[in-house]
Amino acid sequence: MFAAILHPGDESEPGSGRRTEVTPRFPVSQLLLADLLTPDRIRIPLEARDKNGIIEELCALLALRCEATHEEELEIRDAVLERERVLSTGIGGGVAIPHGKSEAVDDLVLVAGRTGEPIDFDALDERPVRIVMLLVGPESAAGLHVKVLSRISRLLRSPELRDRLVRADSPEAFHEVLRRAETA
Repeated sequence: MFAAILHPGDESEPGSGRRTEVTPRFPVSQLLLADLLTPDRIRIPLEARDKNGIIEELCALLALRCEATHEEELEIRDAVLERERVLSTGIGGGVAIPHGKSEAVDDLVLVAGRTGEPIDFDALDERPVRIVMLLVGPESAAGLHVKVLSRISRLLRSPELRDRLVRADSPEAFHEVLRRAETA
């Protein structure tokens, strides 16, 4: 089985009706978050000062990068907030992985950010969050969605990696820290 990996920069012509180009690149077991998460999909620092604001800010970034309409952005945001109401996606260790399923996107889309200050995210360990990775995909990508969530969670278990991501002062630095951690 092959994963559908988004290639940033493969966006088609505006108005063509296709927002992203998807190409099988390698087996799911070799999936790299750095391939899904490019520097233009990372915001440092996040401006919002609360959980819902962080989710809205990252959904707006996702919508911008996918050339989504305002209505699609609202649909994406509502899907993520609805999932968040079920159970907080603050997984502990200063990390949150809000996510949802929405037909407003054609394929899995990952965006991320680092807060300027610790933010209460109702995390499982009751500690504030600094690193947020938001994942949205269509229902048809449910299996890959779960695999990406698992990959993020496993990778961010490392306190050293989390510390390096918090210290990253630019989207490019954040991306490079993530890429190096995955290929080490």
